Amino acid sequence: MPPIITLTTDFGTADGYVGEMKGVLLSLVPEAQLVDITHDIPPQDVERARLTLARTWRRFPPGTIHVVVVDPGVGSSRSALAVASHERFLVGPDNGVLSPALLAPGARAIDLPVSGSASATFHGRDVFAPAAAALANGADFDALGAPTMSPVVKRTPEAKRAADGSIEGEVVVVDRFGNAVTNLIGLRGGVVQVGSSTMPVRRTYSEAAPGALVAVVGSTGFIEIAIRDGDAARTLGIERGARVSLRTAR
Repeated sequence: MPPIITLTTDFGTADGYVGEMKGVLLSLVPEAQLVDITHDIPPQDVERARLTLARTWRRFPPGTIHVVVVDPGVGSSRSALAVASHERFLVGPDNGVLSPALLAPGARAIDLPVSGSASATFHGRDVFAPAAAALANGADFDALGAPTMSPVVKRTPEAKRAADGSIEGEVVVVDRFGNAVTNLIGLRGGVVQVGSSTMPVRRTYSEAAPGALVAVVGSTGFIEIAIRDGDAARTLGIERGARVSLRTAR
């Protein structure tokens, strides 16, 4: 089976940055199967990239190499990482974006060397793509760099139970449909409140009337705030970090 290398970036597709990375990868690993996860991460949005990686990295077969480049600190003193976790490999900046793999039991991380010839503004092409290619060609993981015991790790905040029995949480991401994904664990039959708006938790969007507010348990297991056939985030003015609460219906 050809090696699988996935790409997640904030580069977009209007410029040639993704193409340059793919050129490096295919020059070094001509048989590689390159998979675009997304190149539409909002610019410099490390948190959005972290959450995207959390959803995708273990969906791919063992041996897959994930390249994640959302790197506002490129060229600074931040480290470049390679991670071995759950029989998969990941490369990217040490800014928390690789946290989902680092948090898995048995994960190992190494600092990748950055040569003096690497562009200070494009480690995706000059550091991460070559490291991914080396792994795809069978290089020993531990030979790629020195072990690091303190990589940057970020976690999704946990919802908390309030004194009145409700569960208090927050919006962690707004998707392209305008659905506000929260950190509230799914509980159908409850009622969600954000600001002055309340809505029932249903199984599907279609259980709400067109234009009505609804909360559903999404594919991640967390509650999402939505508007049937509409954009909840825009309509309600919801942004990441907005406070939400869940109450059991009575």
